[in-house]
Amino acid sequence: MSDPDEPKPTATPPDRLQAAAAIDVGSNLIRMSIANVLDDDRIEIVDNLQRAVRLGQDTFRRGRLGGQTMRAAIAVLRDFRRQLDLYRIDQIRAVATSAVREAANADAFLDRVVMATGLEIEVIDTTEESRLTVSAVLETIRPLIEKRKDYHLIAEVGGGNTLLTVLRGSEIVTAQSLPLGSIRLLEVLSLTNEPPERASEILALRIANEINDIENSLPWKQIHSFVSLGGDVRFAARQVGGPSSLADLTKVSRSALKKLIRDCQFRSPEELAHKFGLSFSQAETLNPALLVYQALIRSLHIRSFWVCPKSLRDGLLLDLARRITGRESEALTEGVIQSALSLARKYRVDLDHSGHVEQLAGRLFDELQGEHGLSRRHRLLLRVAALLHETGNYVNNRAHHKHSFYLINNAEIFGISRDERTIVALAARYHRRGGPKPTHPEYINLGRERRMIISKLAALLRVADALEAGHSQQVRLASCQRSPTELVLLISGAADLSLERRSLALKGDLFEDIFGMKIRLEELSPRWDA
Repeated sequence: MSDPDEPKPTATPPDRLQAAAAIDVGSNLIRMSIANVLDDDRIEIVDNLQRAVRLGQDTFRRGRLGGQTMRAAIAVLRDFRRQLDLYRIDQIRAVATSAVREAANADAFLDRVVMATGLEIEVIDTTEESRLTVSAVLETIRPLIEKRKDYHLIAEVGGGNTLLTVLRGSEIVTAQSLPLGSIRLLEVLSLTNEPPERASEILALRIANEINDIENSLPWKQIHSFVSLGGDVRFAARQVGGPSSLADLTKVSRSALKKLIRDCQFRSPEELAHKFGLSFSQAETLNPALLVYQALIRSLHIRSFWVCPKSLRDGLLLDLARRITGRESEALTEGVIQSALSLARKYRVDLDHSGHVEQLAGRLFDELQGEHGLSRRHRLLLRVAALLHETGNYVNNRAHHKHSFYLINNAEIFGISRDERTIVALAARYHRRGGPKPTHPEYINLGRERRMIISKLAALLRVADALEAGHSQQVRLASCQRSPTELVLLISGAADLSLERRSLALKGDLFEDIFGMKIRLEELSPRWDA
């Protein structure tokens, strides 16, 4: 079944680089978008598919996915696999959100999907959901958010959760997930068999309580504009939306939404489906979702809001496009760094020291691109590891590298996926003392490719940390000179490198093991430094 809200398929353009596909395994629907990636990072949708599978109904009611539901989901994914083979697509990213994330038997389901379809589904956390969502909408809403430097709220009511992301300009300030998904509300509150009027009363009370609880944790009173996403709010935009001066955005007034909700909230899903030509699954989630959007608008005291047609799959496709072209979004990269800095402040990290280590690590990464062969995304992970490598001091200075691993691996860092967070945590873990060992289960249980990435990043981080051994921020890496067996780092800014040489003697072993070169420091001649 095609999604009527999605852009129509287009012909393959002449400057197409590659075809890519994004799959979103949600609480109520499994969706797939197929697109052409153009050489300027633009994507053009070729096809959109969606099928209703009630994964959330099982998870939110019983805590696990039922056998019948798993079989239905696998059947849909088999169909999607056939479409992917037909289009000959190998750039695929498939993700699952709250319904799979919270299911006790999620691993069994994911294993069955791989065996049946060959599709590797990545279970993403709320920070990754938020990053992908912002990535999808940022260009569309840029004229809105750049008009003023106020705070802006992006909200999407899904089947399992309501995802809130606060921007200031184009900078991501914070992201938060509320247990206010439309399917979750119906199942947790056991509203399926309640009369529509009674169900609406219970929903409104529960939603208001949840939103009241988060008003003090977000810059709520400073929010200037509200951008909403999701199929339910797109339905509202089609029904009561007004003209907009901003391309691709529809404006909906608070009063118009209130009138629509009055028209919908006392109707059963069957009646809504009949009146508006919706499927039953779409009609069932409509009232809970619209009530959440209404509660957000009331709480924000705004008269109107914007509806954006973008979705999580658009963010996934943009990620694939950037992977193909090798580009990164500067705004989203900065959001990751700001989130890492917030975490560093929380654990009272010496930001002067960690910031200088970050600069040195980034410079080493760039200088040694030919040796390590890692991507720009890995450079970002190295920067995050450098900023956070001393978080463990907050627990105890002794064995702080081990505490750093635990704190990072259990933190939420905006824009960093669960797997990437593990890479960051392990790179920070190995910034001092011994390197990775077979006796470290967190490391050895990973695949070979990820272990090599961690080892390369940790080796670079150890060298950068050794260069900042005096915590003075004086050392500057001017350039590098290579031979088959040696890397010479030409250093400026330091009068005496004895401390750095001693530190490098203790920490340089991993670099030599990974890259096959010893490191030697040389002071740059003052004549050349000038």
